[in-house]
Amino acid sequence: MFVSLNWLKNYVDIDGLSAEDLAERITKSGIEVEGLERFASVSTNVVVGYVESCEKHPNADKLSLCQVSIGEETYQIICGAPNIAQGQKVAVAKPGAVLPGNFKIKKTKLRGSESNGMICSLQELGVEEKFVPKEFASGIFVFPEDTEVGADVTELLNLDDIIIELGLTPNRSDALSMLGVAYEVAAILDVPIRLPHTNYHSSEETAAQHIGVKVEATEQNPYYGAFIIKDIKIAPSPLWMRNYLMAAGIRPINNVVDITNYVLLEYGQPLHAFDYDKFDSQEVVVRMANDGEKIVTLDDQERTLSSEHLVITNGKKPVALAGVMGGADTEVSDQTTTILLEAAYFDGQTVRKAAKAFDLRSEASNRFEKGVDPNRVRKAGEKACQLLEKYADATVLDGIVEFDQLDYSEKMVTIWTSKINDRLGTAISNDVVADILRKLHFNYEQDDETFTVYAPTRRQDIVIFEDMLEEVARIYGYDNLPFTLPGGGGAQVGGLTKQQQLKRHVKRFLEGAGLSETVTYSLTNKERVTQLVSPEVAEALVSAVSLSMPMSEEHSTLRLSILPEMLSSVAYNLARKQTNLAYYELGSIFISKEQEVTKQPEEKLRLAGVLTGEWNHHPWQQEKKTVDFFVVKGVLEALFASLNVQVIFTQAKVEGMHPGRTAQLFLNNHAIGFAGQLHPQLQKSYDLKDTFVFDIDFDIFFHFTKMNQVLLQFHVILV
Repeated sequence: MFVSLNWLKNYVDIDGLSAEDLAERITKSGIEVEGLERFASVSTNVVVGYVESCEKHPNADKLSLCQVSIGEETYQIICGAPNIAQGQKVAVAKPGAVLPGNFKIKKTKLRGSESNGMICSLQELGVEEKFVPKEFASGIFVFPEDTEVGADVTELLNLDDIIIELGLTPNRSDALSMLGVAYEVAAILDVPIRLPHTNYHSSEETAAQHIGVKVEATEQNPYYGAFIIKDIKIAPSPLWMRNYLMAAGIRPINNVVDITNYVLLEYGQPLHAFDYDKFDSQEVVVRMANDGEKIVTLDDQERTLSSEHLVITNGKKPVALAGVMGGADTEVSDQTTTILLEAAYFDGQTVRKAAKAFDLRSEASNRFEKGVDPNRVRKAGEKACQLLEKYADATVLDGIVEFDQLDYSEKMVTIWTSKINDRLGTAISNDVVADILRKLHFNYEQDDETFTVYAPTRRQDIVIFEDMLEEVARIYGYDNLPFTLPGGGGAQVGGLTKQQQLKRHVKRFLEGAGLSETVTYSLTNKERVTQLVSPEVAEALVSAVSLSMPMSEEHSTLRLSILPEMLSSVAYNLARKQTNLAYYELGSIFISKEQEVTKQPEEKLRLAGVLTGEWNHHPWQQEKKTVDFFVVKGVLEALFASLNVQVIFTQAKVEGMHPGRTAQLFLNNHAIGFAGQLHPQLQKSYDLKDTFVFDIDFDIFFHFTKMNQVLLQFHVILV
């Protein structure tokens, strides 16, 4: 969610607080601020100018010679924009102005004619091109006719705005609207909130004379409201609205589309406008789609629907995919004069299925999926009517035609001050709890320390005591919570377990020997999962464990060996000219002893390593040592010796390993792993040169080092 501070100031007073301080306080209250940036870079000496005359440059076909008044003075400015014309009000950078990128404007001559200043496009003033209205994308920006000549453009174009990017968790759908953010900031700062009005005038003609509403899928659509608005004049939306939309990351289109987008951002309630004359019916029918039914959406793509998809129809065919995207047949155009305005409540799961099926995630679907406020659905439609009346010279027909089975009740949660203090370790009083509820604008009833709280419908995440506990804690201030150690005389200083000590020792030893630690995915693909599985693992294994819903085929199966993913990392680094590599990893593999996995797989800790290239190189001694079997053997010997354990190396054949350069490891007659060189064919498949690996059962390794209290002698047998 992108929050414009200039827009937010319409609802709450934040003038005495810097953007950085506000961002910190929002973060400390539980909503993370992910970014803070200016809407545009700073410009100086840029004002509104009036183009008194515009003539073709005498020496250039694509340049115009303009006389531009800025009130007190008139400048001659040469402009190359294709849309420059007499009578326009434009942004003028006077001589001495500084534009974004430290671009300084000076008096100059172009093709023999003097130019004093520059007529600017929005891009030249620091606005990102993707947010610039299409009519001004390839030329200069033109202000509305009522703009004051000589006024500073910074405030007019919202160039001084600061945008806060909120990283919202799925439960905080209330903050997906400017009003929701305003409630949050008002609670944090303890300031009043100013809510918008939705007053508008309506004609004697009623909406019910022109449209009816029938909802067949009542569970998926418990509320549907239809407004009829006539005599619409399609035009650009007001400048202030365009500014707010661009600050929120939305490109302005026209007054009708912009108003629906503005209301969506303000109220968090998506709306949709149909061209009534193209609707071809006097009844809206909301139903589940038929299998194989088709609709062409606003992006001109034909979609094949199924019975899981909710559609808006005119009684004959679908005209919109509910909550996701409208149909191309009823799209609002420059010729539209009457619209059917939809304000509805759609089930989040139903919208999610459609958005996912067609890969059509939008601002609207995002809000329906997370949940909209039932009490704002109709208000949002009324707000749009108010704005259409004012900025599209529209006539709003009386009444709203609606189907309404929506639940408007507030969830009731009981909290107790003593229980809150027990959980938080605080000494909060009843008065403090009551004051926090006041700041949050939550209605409540109090009986001594018992509070019966009525969570407003905008806060659908408030359901149980723990939800309210979090609200009290974050508004009270996490910084104010005590941070003392548990009391009592029996407290002891923490320490490492024997297993943790062993793991730490092994890591330090291998890193001291020259190996670097890797951490690879525990998930691999079905081809690699059978590679380099240690013999003792293969004997105990019945089947590999596959995920029912993997993120990708490359990470679809729980690994039976750490080595395949490590080899992939080695290949990646070799391809980037890192030729001498020595890696180790201490991680888990997952073994199932069932043909059809119904239980959690058994997790085994393994120690694996991969070495390739030069082991050491001393040019001044003319000594070079490449990795071979005896380097790996020597590292492991030294590791085992440091642990005082008895390990035997026996020549063996292991699938995927070189048949003459591989040994299996035994500890007290228990197979614990293997070490050696990869088979040449496997090396080639990973695009590797001579590569040596080891894989050790760390669990049984730990068992023997823990259980044997006497020092064990170390032996190596090579056949």
